[in-house]
Amino acid sequence: MLNPFATETVTFETPIAMLIACHDRVRQYAALTETLALHLQQQGADAAAVAGAQSILRYFDIAAPLHHQDEDEDLFPALLEHASPTLRADIEQVMAEHAELAQLWHQVRQALLAVIAGDASRLNLALAQSFAKLYPAHAAKEEIAIYPVAAQLLDANCLAQLGKNMAARRTDAARSA
Repeated sequence: MLNPFATETVTFETPIAMLIACHDRVRQYAALTETLALHLQQQGADAAAVAGAQSILRYFDIAAPLHHQDEDEDLFPALLEHASPTLRADIEQVMAEHAELAQLWHQVRQALLAVIAGDASRLNLALAQSFAKLYPAHAAKEEIAIYPVAAQLLDANCLAQLGKNMAARRTDAARSA
């Protein structure tokens, strides 16, 4: 089982790299959603499907919201203080996408809960493909339009505070779990 907080080579001392590592997990679990939908068509809600559904739920219920908080509460506000009009528009767009992705996740989440309960029919391929496409596209947009600018605009103190806040969120989440 994957640890949704684990990274192989980055730490909170390099918060932008940590955010990118989170995106790698987003891509992995979003793709797993499509793979699961295909599996369900052939094998039904067997033990492997249930394990896959539980894994996806764990990531997108715990780690993904923390990642969005990292951006919405810390990274983006810090960047908006220095933002060009283009950067401001990019940040506003991805923040709006967070709400859209949350709605899509709600639909996928309900389907995954049904899989865990033995119902293979709720996670249809179209929903899974939409999720597997939109989440990684969103991550790519952040990595191309925002993260490189963050490394240029934010000073070492700001980045260090971002990393500390990210670590604290995960510590708090682990205590609450």
